[in-house]
Amino acid sequence: MTRIGVYPGTFDPVTLGHMDIIRRGAKLVDRLVVGVTTNPSKSPMFSVEERMATVRREVADVDGDITVVGFDSLLMDFATRERANIIVRGLRAVADFEYEYQMAGMNQQLNARVETVFLMADVSLQPIASRLVKEIAMYGGDITRFVPRAVKAEVDARVREIGLKGDQRT
Repeated sequence: MTRIGVYPGTFDPVTLGHMDIIRRGAKLVDRLVVGVTTNPSKSPMFSVEERMATVRREVADVDGDITVVGFDSLLMDFATRERANIIVRGLRAVADFEYEYQMAGMNQQLNARVETVFLMADVSLQPIASRLVKEIAMYGGDITRFVPRAVKAEVDARVREIGLKGDQRT
């Protein structure tokens, strides 16, 4: 049986933490589908198309069979469409676990044939969250340690377009 994994997220922007989970997740499955989605509770800095292009560029040199697909549906419907039997999720902290545990339980109720696998983020990457990366960038902070180099350039360019927040405004 082919092991197909789905790693879903908004990836707005893709961080070094995301890349760590992608690299490690790709080793666990025969094919990893990175599902780029929308989240109504988040305000994206980049469109789905921009995020997909960025993730495709960043995974180009990662070992494994990795595809990047956009979706706007229930995760389990997307997993079924992709013929996935594994959901890959990254955990950074206890707070992540509580949310992810509840989500995994709900997903199991929707489709018990799909297993959720949790990967702990590398210790050095645990504090990184896209939301915080955007906030740091919007207030003029340096995000170099949190995102790939090309992603930093894209975030910096977007911040220049929309303008800094706070006392740093020009």
